[in-house]
Amino acid sequence: MVIKGCLIAKDRAVVNVGPLVEPQPLDAAGEAAVVPVRAADRATVRAPGRGALAAVVPAAVMLALGLWGVDRGGTWRDEAVTLQVARRGVPDIWRLLHSVDAVHGLYYLLMHAVLAVRPDEVLLRLPSVCAATVTAALVGTLGTRLAGPRVGLWAGLLYAITPMAGHYAQEGRSYALVAAGATGATLLLTRAVRTNSWRSYGLLLGLTCWLHEFAVLLLLAHAVSLALARADRRVWRGWGRAAGAVVLALLPMALVSHAQSAQLAWLGPPTWDTAQGLLRAFLGESDPLYWTCLPLALLGLAGLAAPRGRLTLARLCLPLTVVPPAALMLASQLSPLYVDRYVLYALSGAPLLVAAGADAVVRRCLPTTGGRWFPSLAAAFGVALLGLAYLGQLPLLRADRDPANRPDDLGAVARVAEHAVRPGQPVLFLPAQARNAALAYPDAFRGVRDVALLSPVAPSGTLYGREADPALLRARLARLDRVWVVADRDLMEGRWSPAGAAERAKMALLAEEFTPVEETLSPDASVRLYVRRAGVSGVPGTPPGPVPPRPAPR
Repeated sequence: MVIKGCLIAKDRAVVNVGPLVEPQPLDAAGEAAVVPVRAADRATVRAPGRGALAAVVPAAVMLALGLWGVDRGGTWRDEAVTLQVARRGVPDIWRLLHSVDAVHGLYYLLMHAVLAVRPDEVLLRLPSVCAATVTAALVGTLGTRLAGPRVGLWAGLLYAITPMAGHYAQEGRSYALVAAGATGATLLLTRAVRTNSWRSYGLLLGLTCWLHEFAVLLLLAHAVSLALARADRRVWRGWGRAAGAVVLALLPMALVSHAQSAQLAWLGPPTWDTAQGLLRAFLGESDPLYWTCLPLALLGLAGLAAPRGRLTLARLCLPLTVVPPAALMLASQLSPLYVDRYVLYALSGAPLLVAAGADAVVRRCLPTTGGRWFPSLAAAFGVALLGLAYLGQLPLLRADRDPANRPDDLGAVARVAEHAVRPGQPVLFLPAQARNAALAYPDAFRGVRDVALLSPVAPSGTLYGREADPALLRARLARLDRVWVVADRDLMEGRWSPAGAAERAKMALLAEEFTPVEETLSPDASVRLYVRRAGVSGVPGTPPGPVPPRPAPR
């Protein structure tokens, strides 16, 4: 008997998902005949070093890009939440998850252990850098397994230089870790259909879904891949058991997070422009790169026409790239859930399709004779072209490391407050989420009096603490002649209005009883000194002038 491994045909390596075991032919004497090894198989066996290179080189490039500018000197609001929650005790984190952010619970516990070493911004982002590095290596390995080392090398490098991958490699949130887990699970899928061993696949995918529940859409993508390959019943039974275990394990978290769905109330339904934007993020932000990669990705779909039972690169990567985003966008037409970072893991399939298309072009143009150096020359030429693509995207990569291109910069807010506000002085945060700056950077606000805070943040099981009701807040402010206000610039400039009664009461009290006399601006927040109207005369400072324009967010 012989166990089927990777079959290599004219369209390169494919994984057979038919029967794992088949009778070996017998010779005239009735003994087991030796099955000849084809030349392409021997080439793959002889080149383990090239396969390792296809993983190591993209990983090294991704690591270098991830570490470049990783200390931006500030965090934006989501990263600041990670920073302040992960520094709480485990019981306090557990209490928080019962009311908010259950979907990030496992990530917060992981970061609690990481930030126990040193709670700074570099360590906050280091797990994401490492996860993106692993993902680039996994993309290279997946390409090598399905289509050869050349495709693996190109795909891994293309993933590493994609701005979207680099963006989340430097973000202190779970999305880069989810991408690594999802890509690893996809690689394990290719092994499981050959070995009928699904335990590792199920365990890794289950863990990935607990890092973010929308990773469960990867099951749908894998089901489409098996359907395209027309897998036999044995494969479907094994996959079905693993998928069922993943869904059952995820069910408790899904029920809790569903009760917290109000956190996504700010989302709107995605549009056709949203889909086009994601496609550009996957294939190339610049026009030259996008219009080069798109036809190559379409050429990479040739493997869809492979014989029955073969899990080709196209059959695996097309659903990986398309199905999770499409499913989430369609579901978001009824109840908005879609944000591009929720499907970052789908990015792994796009560079593989592009690299497979480029490889098809090279194989068509490559001389059939002329020595073994031609394939190596072709691989090097492809790497050189990827270097040019990197140079074309370098301005985007450089701009992404500027804190002004994030939605906000709470590190800058904290530095302004540290310079302006003295210990013992009263501070009002408007809205309550503005307290995130003080929670993430407590040293900048050490000793200040938080006027609106009713109960401390960690024991209250909330992200920003429980605040006084309007009546109590009015009584507290009545005893003050002056108060520093750390406020969202958009709110203070009338670009949006708060929904809660407490936030409206803060704004009404400030408008009725106080006057701003001094202001220090950051791009995303203002730190204003308000004094009671009866005491304005003699107070140093003048009312703030026109506010400079706010930089456009990325």
